[in-house]
Amino acid sequence: MTRAYNFSAGPATLPEPVLRQAQAEMLDWNGIGASIVEISHRSADFIAVAAEAEADLRTLLAVPDDYAVLFLSGGATSQQALLALNFASPGQVADYVVTGHWSKTAIRQASPYVTVNVAADSEAEGFRCIPARDSWQLSSGAAYVHITANETIHGVEFRGTPEIGDAPLFADFSSSIASEPVDISKYGLIYAGAQKNLGPVGIAVVVIRRDLLERSGQPRADIFDYRSHVARDSMLNTPPTWNWYLLGLTVKWMLAEGGAVEFARRNAVKSGLVYAAIDDSGGFYRNEVAAEARSRMNIPFFLPDETLTARFVAESKAAGLLALKGHKEVGGIRASLYNALPVEAAQALVAFMRDFQQRNG
Repeated sequence: MTRAYNFSAGPATLPEPVLRQAQAEMLDWNGIGASIVEISHRSADFIAVAAEAEADLRTLLAVPDDYAVLFLSGGATSQQALLALNFASPGQVADYVVTGHWSKTAIRQASPYVTVNVAADSEAEGFRCIPARDSWQLSSGAAYVHITANETIHGVEFRGTPEIGDAPLFADFSSSIASEPVDISKYGLIYAGAQKNLGPVGIAVVVIRRDLLERSGQPRADIFDYRSHVARDSMLNTPPTWNWYLLGLTVKWMLAEGGAVEFARRNAVKSGLVYAAIDDSGGFYRNEVAAEARSRMNIPFFLPDETLTARFVAESKAAGLLALKGHKEVGGIRASLYNALPVEAAQALVAFMRDFQQRNG
């Protein structure tokens, strides 16, 4: 079997060694005579898997001891609502910086529970940049400030952590978590759906500074209370055990490969290759994001017309380059270059791009 290069934005490519290990262990995990997906989440066997996954993730992300780590179902979008319920009083202001589709989604999820202040918004510029920090209109006494570290659809990324004063900084890292070293201590909370850089769809990671859990937040059911999940080691209810197990295998693979430092190097190489192919094409390909805000994870680009775009998508798929069609919101082409995608995939894409331009330019 030959695996294609998968540029999907999520669910995204997983490391082949992880998939092969999961395949080998599917019917009989660890010699117990059953699959890990069949055993109780409260068994000693699975609790050991969960504890090891947390320890490895703490190492990978360099999570400080005064932060709790949760593994939850519901994905990043559910967390966007839970942030407001857990950390803001009813009607309290929360500041949001809008840099693309997922920033706007975060506001929609939180707005029933907080007074949203849009502190900065790049929509008028077509979400092609990060608003300059000195233009942000932050609120006095905000419950938190929320950013989207990387916009999967529009292809813009924060390079560095913004200084925001006393309010805790919350960030959606769904499509850039563990892609480079990040100083977690500069954030009050980070969260991420796993299905781009950490594992399969169906599980989310939340990293919370413990002192924030002392906030009363708003009336909410126990299942929506982060404090209850922390107290029960993410097992307040039955967790997505298969997804947690696969996440653990993926994180262990990343550590063995060299951790966030090594993946930052690889991601710089991959994105550099693709951006160079775009910039050196004489306008045949174009990326419209400001150079200083270009994402290393998601690269949207455009061809001269829709006929060529459709041809590019069809021919690239036939060449073993999958899922390059752009998101319906922006069109064009999108190459997602997550951690599990090898440098060879970016090289193959660039070779195809140059060949396609020679034949169609």
